[in-house]
Amino acid sequence: MEPTHVASGPGRVNLIGEHTDYNDGFVLPVALKRDIRFVFRPRTDRHVRLFSGDYNESLEFDLDAPAYIPERLWGNYIQGTAWSLEQTGLRLVGIDAVLGGNVPRGSGLSSSAAVEVGAAHAFLAASGLLDALPGPQIAKAAQRAENEFVGVNCGIMDQFISVLGKENHALLIDCRSLTYELVPMPEEAALVIGNTRASRSLASSAYNQRRAECERGVEILQATIPGIKALRDVSSAQLEAARAMMPDNIYRRCRHVVSENERVLHTVAAFSSGDLKTVGELMDASHESLRDDYEVSSPALDAMVAAMRSVPGVYGARLTGAGFGGCAVAMVAPGAEQTVADAIFDQYPKATSIWPEVYITRASDGAQVVRI
Repeated sequence: MEPTHVASGPGRVNLIGEHTDYNDGFVLPVALKRDIRFVFRPRTDRHVRLFSGDYNESLEFDLDAPAYIPERLWGNYIQGTAWSLEQTGLRLVGIDAVLGGNVPRGSGLSSSAAVEVGAAHAFLAASGLLDALPGPQIAKAAQRAENEFVGVNCGIMDQFISVLGKENHALLIDCRSLTYELVPMPEEAALVIGNTRASRSLASSAYNQRRAECERGVEILQATIPGIKALRDVSSAQLEAARAMMPDNIYRRCRHVVSENERVLHTVAAFSSGDLKTVGELMDASHESLRDDYEVSSPALDAMVAAMRSVPGVYGARLTGAGFGGCAVAMVAPGAEQTVADAIFDQYPKATSIWPEVYITRASDGAQVVRI
C-alpha cells in the first residue's frame, strides 16, 4: 500500500520573551520554514509502525500498550503524543509512517515539539478526528506528552506556535491565561538564525537555578506588593522600590524578567506601527539583559550576536532559547540575509574555533496535513 498523507510540524524561534514563560509572562515566537514530516497511511487496527529517516531506526508499538523505550528516545515523543491524545477521550487508529525533517536537533529550535505536533496531526488525520480538537487543545496534548510521558518539564510555547503559527505572523502568547494573538510582521522583516553548535551542558542546571531565584524574588516582593503570584504581576517601578530588600543576584534576575515582559509588549506595538528600528533595539536590549542580568549567555552566543550586528541591514540580534549555547536570531532587511550569513561564517569561527550553521527563514504556517 502507498502512503496517503503528509503531516508536518514546524520548529520555532522565539523573537523576544526569554525566561518569561515560567514567570506567567509573555512570549513572541514564530514558526519556521523548517519542519518534521510524517509520510503515513492509516491502519485498520491499533498498531503503529514507524521508521525515522534521521536516526535510521524503526519502532513498533500498540496504542493499547505504549511504553517508554530508553534506546528509542525519538519514538517516545510519538508514543507519548498518541497516549496524550487518547487521554482527551479520543480513540485513534494505528498508522504506518516514515518521518524526517530539517529542524536541527539540540539547537533550541524545538525539534521535539515539531515531532509531537506532526505526530498529533498524523494520528488525528488517520483517525478522521482532525476537527475533533481545536488547535490549543492539540498543543496542550503535545505538551502533556513531553511533560508526563517523556519526562521533560517544558512550557507551552513551543507546541502552541508549532500548531497555531501563520505565515508572516508572530504569535503573542500570554503564558498565564494561554490566550494568544497573531501579530503581523512587515514584509521588511526577514530572519537569520545562527546556530552556535556550542555545548548546552550548563543549560538545564542553570534553568532550575534561575527558576528558584525568580521564585525567591516573588517571595521577597510579596511583603511589599500583596497579592502578586509571579513576576508577571510586578512593574519596573515596583521592583526598583523594593531593590534594597533583595540580594543583588535576585534583583537582577527579577529585573530581566520584568523588563523582558515589557519589551515583548513594546515589540508588538512597534510591529503594529511598522517601526522595525524599535523592534531591533528591543531585541538588542533583550540580549544585553539575558547576558548581564540573567547571566545565561555564553562566549559563543555573544560572538554570534556580535557577528550578526557587524554588518548593515541588521535591525537587532539576540540569543534565543534557554541560553548557554543553541541559537541566536537576527531580524534583517530583505536582501541583507546573505551578507549577515557571510559575516557569521567569517567572524564566528575565528572567535570560537567552531563552524556554525546559518538558517535564513521567514515566519511560516503552523502544522498541516496534506493528502497525497
